[in-house]
Amino acid sequence: MISFTVTAVVFGVVFLAELPDKTALAGLVLGTRYRASYVFAGVAAAFALHVALAVAAGSVLTLLPQQIVHAITGVLFLGGAAVLLRNKDEDDEEIRKPENQSFWKVAGAGFMLILVAEFGDLTQIMTANLAARYDDPLSVGLGAVLALWAVAGLGIVGGKALMKRVPLALITKIAAVLMLALGVWSLWEAATA
Repeated sequence: MISFTVTAVVFGVVFLAELPDKTALAGLVLGTRYRASYVFAGVAAAFALHVALAVAAGSVLTLLPQQIVHAITGVLFLGGAAVLLRNKDEDDEEIRKPENQSFWKVAGAGFMLILVAEFGDLTQIMTANLAARYDDPLSVGLGAVLALWAVAGLGIVGGKALMKRVPLALITKIAAVLMLALGVWSLWEAATA
């Protein structure tokens, strides 16, 4: 059974954390060069694979005593908040153009870009933490994949307009505050368990 509350919390946290990420910008660039539906198909498949891996890793953590899980996820959330708040001057990765507009070349380029760029990324680690925290892999997986797909869709279709209206620095700070709150809450639960 899917928990709407868990799905909504995971969606919000992952959405805000992924929005300022370089992969959202990569989706935007691919979306401006190629057919949006082809790009989205590849990107969505890669994100679904990443979420499945993250939820599986988080589900393994649920085998540990609850106090240890809360402490681990608390520390990881605090680390994630620190990563979000740290200023990084990352160079934009060069995106290789598929030679033509065929579905398989464009979707494949989107899939490979996200598969490589997101492996071990903050949102994948967050998803594993949330899966361990809530012990509800289906709800966590659904919330995470919907959030990642939403960010990909925004990046591909409407990224330019969003970036003009909402400063990415503000979005990053909101995501960091949410992760900080989840980290403190998890550590408090570990201490009081």
